[in-house]
Amino acid sequence: MRNNSEKPSYPGNSIMVRPDGPLICKSDSVITLQNASEGIILKDNNFALCRCGLSKQKPFCDGSHKKEAITLEQKFVDKRGEDIKNLTGDLIITVKNNAMYSIAGPVTIFSRDGKSKTTRTKAALCRCGHSENKPFCDMKHKASGFSA
Repeated sequence: MRNNSEKPSYPGNSIMVRPDGPLICKSDSVITLQNASEGIILKDNNFALCRCGLSKQKPFCDGSHKKEAITLEQKFVDKRGEDIKNLTGDLIITVKNNAMYSIAGPVTIFSRDGKSKTTRTKAALCRCGHSENKPFCDMKHKASGFSA
């Protein structure tokens, strides 16, 4: 049995949805973070992306969610999960202008408590903090006037 303070971990590429906090991106190799023009922002195997929309260092988390007492649920339901059992490869996260994170490559997305989990090869993740389907984007960034 798993201790409640332990975080689940998964091999390959993973994105952990932290309660009231960022998306923790990890990989056994390297994740490419790029802008919409495919310019490289970062190549690393572990970093935190803002999902509240308030960071002054977007797309990275700077802890602004703590100062503003933001509530961001960690649990989710995914109706589009895919079987990635036999897939390997790099994860590429594209930061769309004034919009979502677009991910491509095999990845496990999970809540810190381990109660929510899905696997995908592509997804759009919310970074404005307004989606009603977090961690996934539902296009609320348009109505909210999100700018980054």
